[in-house]
Amino acid sequence: MDERIGEYAKKVIYLAKDTIAVRYRFFDRALSKLNIEAAGGLKGYLSRLNTLYYDPEKLLVDYMKEPAYAVRLCLHVMFHIIFLHALSRENRDEELWNLACDIAVENVSLSLNIQGSELSDDDERRIVLSRIGKWVPDLTAPRIYREFAAQGISTDAKARYKRLFSFDAHDDLKNEDPDEIIMTEEEFKKVAERIKAEIKSFSRDGEGNEEILKNLREATRIKQDYEKLLRRFAVEGELIKVNPDEFDQVFYTYGLSLYKNMPLIEPLEYAEDKRIKDFVIAIDTSASCRGELVKQFLKRTVSVLYTENTFFDEVNIHIVQCDSEIKKVVKIKEKEDIEQFVENFELSGMGATDFRPVFDYVEDKISKKEFDNLRGIIYFTDGYGIYPTSIPSFDTVFVFAGEDEYRPKIPKWATKCVLENDI
Repeated sequence: MDERIGEYAKKVIYLAKDTIAVRYRFFDRALSKLNIEAAGGLKGYLSRLNTLYYDPEKLLVDYMKEPAYAVRLCLHVMFHIIFLHALSRENRDEELWNLACDIAVENVSLSLNIQGSELSDDDERRIVLSRIGKWVPDLTAPRIYREFAAQGISTDAKARYKRLFSFDAHDDLKNEDPDEIIMTEEEFKKVAERIKAEIKSFSRDGEGNEEILKNLREATRIKQDYEKLLRRFAVEGELIKVNPDEFDQVFYTYGLSLYKNMPLIEPLEYAEDKRIKDFVIAIDTSASCRGELVKQFLKRTVSVLYTENTFFDEVNIHIVQCDSEIKKVVKIKEKEDIEQFVENFELSGMGATDFRPVFDYVEDKISKKEFDNLRGIIYFTDGYGIYPTSIPSFDTVFVFAGEDEYRPKIPKWATKCVLENDI
């Protein structure tokens, strides 16, 4: 490759970084973490964690066709970095996740309207983004991905989206060598948190900043494992089954061979196991908690709980609907009745929100011995209500259907869980 081509391409790419930094000062740290490396023969662009690999000849050709191309390319890869896209691929379809990430970052890039970053086919991108936005309210990568994974995407649509939004190939990091990682996950998160703080403090009303914040909130949100939270409510109980710790297979089979059908040692029939018996699901039935949203929460909860070795056969589940007062209580005694309840569920209430009646109800049932060993309750709500001032005698998990920075803080004795990825 001609050295002059390499030098010209390097000047173009660094001029693009400076153009972004001048317009948006709070991107300075993210841009400083964006490594740029020439890779002749690549025939395109590749992002790998915080490094952009580019083919100098390809870059100059694209630059001559579209002088703004280098700026958009840098914006594109920079947003992959600050939205932590490379760190969020686990257990996801690689192709769909990469496409969702590309769509999300291009939506943000277009919303900024940086002078010198407009491309000739941006009008087509805006039309497509507007259509996607009709069924995905917030165009963040996880939300777009969930829509693609749940509803599917045609071959033609996938090809069009790639043509419009995929500026770079994304390296597969499954076999990443830890010694070769230039920027750690903690450093990625620090960059994202800093940008989020600076936008909130100094530039909240700037053009495109709300789109940036949506993606940053999604990226930096602490994600809870809902299944692990539910397993907190399991208690030890005696089950009729072989106890593998006390059953000796050698003596058992020896007895069968020696005495035909008579085992030498009979296996113990009882074993201790952790399962859920006493359980309370509280549902906020205020006007902001729509019926379909609540039903999806119940389905999600049951799908986690209704697996082998999760419930005892005989259960004591109280499902309490409450707005400012308790509207309805359903008690389920048989495991098989749970799914039927969810299918026939109807919402009652639609008033204001007060969490205290549910806590009073549960404490009352505990005092009356209606629960043998209640570990805690799951409370599905929008979070806008009156919390108890005293600490209850049981664990509490408040479950929200989405993140909301204006939502009142939950009490310190409770656990927060956001099911944005699940319902």
